[in-house]
Amino acid sequence: MNIHEKYIKRCIDIGKNGLGTTAPNPMVGCVIVHANKIIGEGFTSPFGGAHAEVNAINSVKDHSLFSKSTLYVTLEPCSHYGKTPPCADAIIAHKIPKIVIGTIDTHNKVAGKGVAKLEAAGCEVVVGILEDDVKAHHKRFFTFYNKQRPYVILKWAETTDGFIAPQFKNEKKPVWITNELSRQLVHKWRTEEQAILVGTNTVLEDNPSLTVRDWTGKNPIRIVLDRHCRLPSDATVFDGKTKTITISEQPTSEVSETTNISFEFLDWNLKESIAQQICNILYANGINSVIIEGGRHTLQTFIDENLWDEARVFIGPTIFGAGTKAPQCSGKLCLEQNLLDDTLKIIVND
Repeated sequence: MNIHEKYIKRCIDIGKNGLGTTAPNPMVGCVIVHANKIIGEGFTSPFGGAHAEVNAINSVKDHSLFSKSTLYVTLEPCSHYGKTPPCADAIIAHKIPKIVIGTIDTHNKVAGKGVAKLEAAGCEVVVGILEDDVKAHHKRFFTFYNKQRPYVILKWAETTDGFIAPQFKNEKKPVWITNELSRQLVHKWRTEEQAILVGTNTVLEDNPSLTVRDWTGKNPIRIVLDRHCRLPSDATVFDGKTKTITISEQPTSEVSETTNISFEFLDWNLKESIAQQICNILYANGINSVIIEGGRHTLQTFIDENLWDEARVFIGPTIFGAGTKAPQCSGKLCLEQNLLDDTLKIIVND
């Protein structure tokens, strides 16, 4: 690993501190190096706050060092005004002579303009360090802007004999397949993504809250599929405690500000594009990542339309013998690990 890779790796590591808070902005990491020593670092603030480069610059105590320093950053500095001024302007104003960038920002408001601005000001710019790792780090951001859809994560738990639900159940609540450690990890994941989506039957059978309880962090936006408006108004997902979008066949744009619930229309008659329509709705609502925690039908719909990026599958020691079979998907197994008596597999759509 050369010196540039060393510091871009550090940028990736600290950029992860913004996971779950920066969207729709990317979770950028930045370090400033003088005489082979990090003198400042920063990551993107929650949406609306300062970007990573500004936070890194502000963390440096001795500004006289800037003129002989190198700034490392995962993503090309922005060159336009948004919620905050351009980061490229801040770098130029502080006379930092060399900038090393993991990868170009493909957003049409940037897309090379940040590099051009820096070079026009006399800065030396190096681009393309650990680029595959950086793009993987910014997978939600790139998927949203390049594919115009959210980054889609499928999640389910299945028994040792391959079922996600028993044939019969007596109560309207989840039947747990996994242990407490696995369930806590799922709540952590919820804090990291913008939205969580379930189908009608999941709400009718389990009455889930889809909120964060076993971890500290924000609740995801709840997306509920309810084609025929069968869900009762007293379902927990309609308690108004967090933003909820209901998708149905009812052609309404009604929004209830008091209950924090909005409605979107989907044409279920277009059977070959249900998942695509859902992705279009989420994209229009500015949602750049979603966890699909629905039942088999909902999960398999995204798999069959090939609109998924990774699947996170828990296998518990439970045996049902009969019931609802787990979804089937193929891809590259990138992780397999034990969580006490559970097994977690993460599969990437390749």
